[in-house]
Amino acid sequence: MKTYDAIVIGAGPGGYPCAIRLGQLKQKTLCIEKDRPGGVCLNWGCIPSKALIYAATQYEKARHKNAEIGVKASGVELDVATMQGWKNGIVGKLNQGVRALVKGAGADYLAGSARLLSRDTVEVKAADGTVEQVRADKAIVVATGSSTIEIPSFRFKGEKIVGAKEALSLSSVPKRLVVIGGGVIGLELGTVYQKLGSELTVVEALPDLLTGIDADCTKIVERKLQKHGAKIYKKALAKGYEEQPDGSLVVTIEQDGKPVTIACDVVLVAVGMRPNGRGLGLEEAGVTVDAKGFVPIDKQGRTNVPGIYAIGDVSGPPLLAHKATKEGEIVAEVIAGHKAAMDWASIPGAVFTDPEIAVAGMTEAEAKQKGLAVSIGKFPFAALGKAMAITETDGFVKIVADKATHQVLGVHIVGPEASTLINEAALALEMAAFLEDLSLTVHPHPTLGESLMEAAAHALGHAIHIPNR
Repeated sequence: MKTYDAIVIGAGPGGYPCAIRLGQLKQKTLCIEKDRPGGVCLNWGCIPSKALIYAATQYEKARHKNAEIGVKASGVELDVATMQGWKNGIVGKLNQGVRALVKGAGADYLAGSARLLSRDTVEVKAADGTVEQVRADKAIVVATGSSTIEIPSFRFKGEKIVGAKEALSLSSVPKRLVVIGGGVIGLELGTVYQKLGSELTVVEALPDLLTGIDADCTKIVERKLQKHGAKIYKKALAKGYEEQPDGSLVVTIEQDGKPVTIACDVVLVAVGMRPNGRGLGLEEAGVTVDAKGFVPIDKQGRTNVPGIYAIGDVSGPPLLAHKATKEGEIVAEVIAGHKAAMDWASIPGAVFTDPEIAVAGMTEAEAKQKGLAVSIGKFPFAALGKAMAITETDGFVKIVADKATHQVLGVHIVGPEASTLINEAALALEMAAFLEDLSLTVHPHPTLGESLMEAAAHALGHAIHIPNR
C-alpha cells in the first residue's frame, strides 16, 4: 500500500489547488479524481458557460447592436458545431493544465473513484475495474463538489430535457426553450440561448428571480430579459410535460392555482446543485454528513473526525469555485502545520447574465435586519462616459455603508464588467474600508471603475456627476 502525507479526493476547483499547495509545502500528496480534472466548474460549468456567453454576445452584437454605432454587418451566420468545438478546445487545454500543475508541484495524480475505508485509508477503483488502497499519514481532504439536481417529473432525456451539463453541449439552438429555475445557472444559460435566437420562458417557484441577490439588481436583469421577448413566470411550479408527435414538448406549470401550458422544444432543468457527500464512506469513518449531504467543518476545514477535512461545495454554501479554491489553500496550510483559517470578510459572487451582476458583502436588507442604520450610494452607468461609449448603460453601482462610521458593508453592481469591478469592492471589504477611502482614491478616466468612486461620493453627499440627495 502506498502511503502519503495527504490524500485529496477530487480534482475540482477546491481539490487541485489544495493538492498543489500541499506539494508546494513539501507534503507527499495524492490527488484522486474519478472524472476529468477541473471538476464541474472547468468541464461543465464556469468555463464552458462563460465561453458560450461570450460567443452568444458576439453573435448578438454582430446581428443587432453594432449597427447603432455605425458598424453594420450582413450575412452573419451561427455555426454551432464550430462554437462547440472552440468551447471544448478551451476546456481541453485547461484539463491538461490542471494535471501539469499538480504534477509540477510534486503531487501524484490518480484517476478513479475513491471511497474511505477508515479515517486514514482510501480505496480507489479505476475505470478498468482494478482496485488499490492508499494510506494518508496526516490527512484526507474531501473535495467531491456537487451535482445537478434532477426533479422526478423532468428526468433528463437526450437533448429534450437537459441539465446544465447537457445544455452546454446542445448540437443546435432550440427554437423555444423553457428554463425551470430562475437562479444563476438557469438565467445564465437562458441568456445564452436567447441571444442565439431561442424564444425563452423562465419558470421560477419563488417570488423573485436570483433569490438572495439585491432586488434592485435583479430587476434590471429581469427587465432586459423581458425586453428581448422572454416570458417569466414567478411563484409557478413546473408539474410535468408531454412529448408531441412532431417531437416538440408541452410543459404544464401551475401559477396561482391555475394550470398553464407552454409549448417548447427543449426544457432546461436548473433548480440547483446538491453536495456529493454521500456514498464516499464518510459515515462509516465516523464523519458527520447532514441531511442535505453537506459535511460540516470548522474554520480550518476540519470535520468532526481528526485528520479528515472537507472543502468546496461538499462543505456547504456558498457553492462557488473561488470559495473552494481558497478553502483548499487554507486546508493545505493547516495540514502542513501553518497558521491559517477561513477568516475572509466576504465571498464575492458574480452572475454572468446581461447585464452582469456582482455582489460582495451585505445587501441593504441584510444590514437593516441586523439593526444597522445605513447610508446608500448609487451611481447609474447611464451617467458614466465610458459606459455610454461602449453602449452599455444599463445598471448601476450600489454601496451600502454604516451611517455612523461610513464603513463599507456591501457593494452590489449590475452592469457592464460587474464581475471585474467587484474585485475592488472585495478588497475594500477585506481592508475594512470607509466611504472616504473609495471616494478619495483617484480613479482613471474614462473607465467603468469610476462608478465605485462616484457611488461612494454619492453616499457622502458630494457626487460630481449626478445630483446628491
